[in-house]
Amino acid sequence: MSPSHVVVLGSGFAGLETAFALRALANPDRVRLTLVSDRDDFLFRPNSIYLPFGAAEARLHVPLAKPLRRREIDARIATAEGVDTDRGVVHTSHGPVPYDHLVIATGAAMRPEEVPGLAEYARTVWTPGQLHALGEELQWVAQHARHGRLQQVLFLVPPGNKCAGPLYEIALMLDTWLRRREVRDNVQIAFTTSEKSYVQAFGPKLHDVVAAEFAARGIEGRTGVEPDKVSELEVAFTDGTSQEFDLLVAFPPYVAAQRFEGLPADDRGFLVCEENRREVLGHSGVYAPGDAGDFPVKQAFLALLQAQAVAGQIAADAGVHLPGPGFEPVSMCVLEMFDKATFAQVPLSVTGDPARPVVVDPESLDSYRVGTSAVWRLGKKALGTYVPGRFRAGLPVHAGAGWDSMAFGLRGATRWLAR
Repeated sequence: MSPSHVVVLGSGFAGLETAFALRALANPDRVRLTLVSDRDDFLFRPNSIYLPFGAAEARLHVPLAKPLRRREIDARIATAEGVDTDRGVVHTSHGPVPYDHLVIATGAAMRPEEVPGLAEYARTVWTPGQLHALGEELQWVAQHARHGRLQQVLFLVPPGNKCAGPLYEIALMLDTWLRRREVRDNVQIAFTTSEKSYVQAFGPKLHDVVAAEFAARGIEGRTGVEPDKVSELEVAFTDGTSQEFDLLVAFPPYVAAQRFEGLPADDRGFLVCEENRREVLGHSGVYAPGDAGDFPVKQAFLALLQAQAVAGQIAADAGVHLPGPGFEPVSMCVLEMFDKATFAQVPLSVTGDPARPVVVDPESLDSYRVGTSAVWRLGKKALGTYVPGRFRAGLPVHAGAGWDSMAFGLRGATRWLAR
């Protein structure tokens, strides 16, 4: 019997975790794997928050040729242009690729054009290039402040954003960075979000931590305000208020990075999936883990969990593994502040309410924990070494003795440092 051919589109967290986890479960004689991506490396995006403050970019990139070859995964540098589910073929810029199972992990993109003026007048935080450009702006802010010129830095989260955590990190890190340069008194930092609470998806505990940090650091925070338009030095909000700035930093609305005609998608292009297996509705054998799918929160840790669920399901279909438990949405994140960090473990539940699509799972409140400590910065650094290291070796993140040790350490620290 010929091996089942699994095609994975995308080389981000969800795509690589699916491919490497599936290879760990099934040998090439049972499952043939092809990865299709428009790039030949993996970008560890969570640590790109350090780029505006002078960190080197090179360490964030993991070349993929060697790990893919080591795990006998075919690589095709190409752009997916469409999917013919009736024939089981992906059309790419370098020709058709047939499949038995298809994993669409093409991720998300930003659409700043949804807010008039945002693209023209804001520094956005998505690509390394944009973050380097923000770093240059922050150097000018510090320089002006050092010469006694008051600076106003405004952070903005508009509607449609699916994971604003990195923007909170940069705002809190900026406060510490400016204090260390002894220019904080000449810089006003403000943070506005369209959500009803800070980091709304992660519940009241994280909101309370962020609110307390903003108050202690002199960061003016506003929730529940939506931008109407952005001009060169001012944001006008839909409630009639406005706010001036010298530097505007924004995380724009999310959309799917790629749309696939014929597959069910929501109004932002994210593929509609069965919640537990992440299988695209109405299309057996087609999956969309991570940011390409319609799970309301776009985050690396959740993408890894979804990928593990998809790999387990495909391995079960190929007869090489028992079905796994599926996707259980328990997020873990660390908010960096430079002087300390906040850890959050958040069990999530999908509501179906567009205004509040996810909430903390009311049946799992015992595992909802949040804590702040300088120790959590070590956890952030450990994950920043461990995850790229696993992909560099062609191994899944959520597997093996390395992950068991990492998870054990996180559980232990959570018991002592979070509540």
